[in-house]
Amino acid sequence: MYQKIKQLIEPEINKIGLIVDDVRMEKQRKIKSLVIVLDREEPIDLTKIVEASKIINPIIDKADLIQEQYVLDIQAKSKGGDYRDKC
Repeated sequence: MYQKIKQLIEPEINKIGLIVDDVRMEKQRKIKSLVIVLDREEPIDLTKIVEASKIINPIIDKADLIQEQYVLDIQAKSKGGDYRDKC
């Protein structure tokens, strides 16, 4: 299912200069979250996350692959300290 979601959203996300790094389901305190991790060479700001959300949400709703309730959580991949290498 996660691979199918990635295949559905990736072409549209690529159009705005992002790539889909990961799609997974997480559960915290009885709340399920569909986590979509996005990446690109430059840091991803909140404006780009909002833009991606507006693209991803209708695609996922239309595909209707997840029957249970969940929260959509779109995240930017952490660069893990790359910024320190440039200081």
